[in-house]
Amino acid sequence: MAFELAPLPYAFDALEPHMDARTMEIHHDKHHAGYTNNLNAAIEGTALVSAGIEDILAQVSKHPAGLRNNAGGYWNHHLFWNVMSPKGGGEPVGEVGDAIKKTWGSFDAFKEEFSAAAKTRFGSGWAWLVKQDGNLVVTSSPNQDNPLMDDAPVKGTPILGLDVWEHAYYLHYQNRRPDYVAAFWNVINWDYVNELYKNA
Repeated sequence: MAFELAPLPYAFDALEPHMDARTMEIHHDKHHAGYTNNLNAAIEGTALVSAGIEDILAQVSKHPAGLRNNAGGYWNHHLFWNVMSPKGGGEPVGEVGDAIKKTWGSFDAFKEEFSAAAKTRFGSGWAWLVKQDGNLVVTSSPNQDNPLMDDAPVKGTPILGLDVWEHAYYLHYQNRRPDYVAAFWNVINWDYVNELYKNA
């Protein structure tokens, strides 16, 4: 198959109590696996079978909605697993920490804006921290859209993403999305985010 489901970079229970093991297992092994399988089925027999995922996203508006949703779901979740870590949390340091403070004045101000983007995204979607032309911006997107897509309202390279689909949190947090968003800050892998920032 053109695209493969990478294993989680930690155990299912590694992010507890913030992200519960059962949700992580279902989210990765069922949802992310589903996006991966459906993406491969959508590109089978087409010229996209040899394309990279970023190339597909960069021309996604030319293709059916099914390809859009599954390509986005495949890429978004790969980022999501890696921006979390059992040793995560705290405030970012390094270049991304400096850039956040330069842009928002303080980490707390950034945290407030990102959290608001996640909490107020209607229905299913994502909140993003994006590097755009050397600057940082916060945005959100519906469904499995992301800022790499050619028709995204806010374009750039996502360096932090939070999944706010109900399947990401409902087993543990039920309808308390704000509690889930608050928990996310305890597991962010800022070292990984910093590397993405430097390489974007």
